[in-house]
Amino acid sequence: MKRAIIVGAGGQDGFWLTRNLAACGRLVLGLSRGAAERSDGESFPAVDILDPAQAAKAVELFRPDEIYYLAAFHHSSQSGALCDSASLREKSWRVNVVGPSNFLAAMAAHAPEARFFYASSCLIFGDSGQPVQNEETPFRPVCVYGRAKAEGTGICAERRDKGLFASAGILYNHESERRPPHFLSQKIAMAAAAASRGEEGELVLGDLSARGDFGYAPDFVEAMRRVLEIDAPGDFVVATGESRGVTDWLDAAYGAVGLDWRGRVREDPSLIARRRPPMIGDASRLRCLTGWAPRTSFSDMASRMVLAAGGRP
Repeated sequence: MKRAIIVGAGGQDGFWLTRNLAACGRLVLGLSRGAAERSDGESFPAVDILDPAQAAKAVELFRPDEIYYLAAFHHSSQSGALCDSASLREKSWRVNVVGPSNFLAAMAAHAPEARFFYASSCLIFGDSGQPVQNEETPFRPVCVYGRAKAEGTGICAERRDKGLFASAGILYNHESERRPPHFLSQKIAMAAAAASRGEEGELVLGDLSARGDFGYAPDFVEAMRRVLEIDAPGDFVVATGESRGVTDWLDAAYGAVGLDWRGRVREDPSLIARRRPPMIGDASRLRCLTGWAPRTSFSDMASRMVLAAGGRP
């Protein structure tokens, strides 16, 4: 039985990846804040992922064949937080750079034949000036999170040069029923569900013209597993290649419960702390090497989220 460590198992992607790997017969050790859980129910000590000694001990004890680093620290563009605040910069760097560095070092010392996956972000491309991005697009991050993820991606490349199997998945937006409430997709799903129950209220969003590339998280974690099944490590864009806007989300979510969002949603540009250019990913390389492609349509994803939030069709 193959063994896999998921760092950041308590988040959206960690939840779906744990299920995906267990279904494929992996023994999974999930690490999240202050907790460690094995899929076979055996006990395992909690691990501080920012402590290199604890990361090394976890790898030495569990002897993984695969390590998935999904832990991340970021904030919403509507959070009101300053993009370049010192606190945000420090926290982002520690989780997105120091943490994966610890596990890569631990892998080199105790499991050099293992394979490592780093959850990078399309925000490493930042203001690339290219309408569609792929693995050859230069990194031009414009926010703290993007800069930290770019550095983490670079560390994987450095480790590859030293003989480790370290791959990065450059992930575009991916949503699901497990998204926290402060994310745009979940805000819309919850508002549509509430409206379907007769709980009328105004949904206030920052920019109705914003667009992006949105996929379904269970499809994306399938891509993560497939990345580590490729013969050689590298960087791989994981995206749908489709441009969707906020109004598409509103149409799909409110439409799932037979309602019109107009008159229920108001735009307030002051909520936007930072604006991003629309980013669309080209996952041709991953598709060519693994056959991966998104299986869940945008409308189905939105419908599932609304129903999970208590929506009444």
